[in-house]
Amino acid sequence: MASLLAAGCTWSLPTSGPSTSGVAEGTYGGNGEPVQVAVVDINAAVAQRLRRKDDDNQFARALASDASMTNRIGRGDMIDVAIWEAPPAMLFINASTALGGTSGVMAPTRANELPTQMVDANGNIVVPYAGNVAAAGRTTEEVQRDIVSHLRGKANQPQVMVRLSGNASAQVTVVGEVKGSTRMPLTPKGERLLDALAAAGGPAQPVNKTTLQLSRGGRSYAMPLNAVIQDPKQNVSLRAGDVLTVLFQPLSFMALGASGKSDEINFEAGGITLAQALGRANGLLDNRADATGVFIFRFEDPALWGAHADAATSAEDRKVPVVYRANLKDPATFFAAQRFPMQDKDVLYVSNAPTAELQKFLNIVLSGAYPILNIVNMTR
Repeated sequence: MASLLAAGCTWSLPTSGPSTSGVAEGTYGGNGEPVQVAVVDINAAVAQRLRRKDDDNQFARALASDASMTNRIGRGDMIDVAIWEAPPAMLFINASTALGGTSGVMAPTRANELPTQMVDANGNIVVPYAGNVAAAGRTTEEVQRDIVSHLRGKANQPQVMVRLSGNASAQVTVVGEVKGSTRMPLTPKGERLLDALAAAGGPAQPVNKTTLQLSRGGRSYAMPLNAVIQDPKQNVSLRAGDVLTVLFQPLSFMALGASGKSDEINFEAGGITLAQALGRANGLLDNRADATGVFIFRFEDPALWGAHADAATSAEDRKVPVVYRANLKDPATFFAAQRFPMQDKDVLYVSNAPTAELQKFLNIVLSGAYPILNIVNMTR
């Protein structure tokens, strides 16, 4: 028995993960250099700060509504140009400006409409006597004024109208769980998020399980469809090049350790709290779990808790690992857990209690001692 107890000091007992003290230490090694990870105790203030962070990612805050960009001409757009010249017209004369019959009366002036043309790769259109006129990135009104400026002194009191007849550049792409993926052209009206969803036939899945992800300028933002419908401010104006992806129940967390269920658990687009996550994981195993060792492993922005950016796992996202710790022996933690928001790809880990590890060791010791005792009893 003494030999088994001495050997137990060096045995590696089977376990489902690190101990409470091992996680709370916050210094994780591996094969490379040890990395210092922030360990944050969950309380009401922490939960409130995380909820404010989620509010900052809402469409209304992250994507300022600006419909001015939707009326810009782009490369590949089709443009119609009509030019009027006051009598006696000299440059843009046509049959309607000629002398009418034998009366010698000038006929009413009509517009001289140029052939429809495409904005070229350099962003220009061509207007007779004005040459190349920059069009890409400008409004139709700006192009009109530019053409008039070029023709002034050549044509007699010229007036110009420019019309966008074919929109090939200012479009929004809608894909995902919709009834029909589409590319929706933008107009000066200023189409919004739900307009694009309606143009694609609406969501193909239940509204309460659908997430809208809007990608713009190399970044993506996501919100539950329910939240966008309920809050008109989130129905932001769209810009050319936006990509709207409609996702069905894309969120999940992983429950591991001494939780009632070790599994990947999906949750609704509206999000869930830590309290709800523990309930869906069937709580804690009463005979194994350490109620002071409930942890959430997550990647966060370094600025949130003052973590060092050099601990980031990749240069692309620049997010650092953070561990949130819940002490369920403290009743106040249950209130904070009702407001602590879970995020997609979180890992919920419940460590084993020290007594559970001791019980495992004793089971191993006794399983080796019983055969010896039986042999001794038989030889008596």
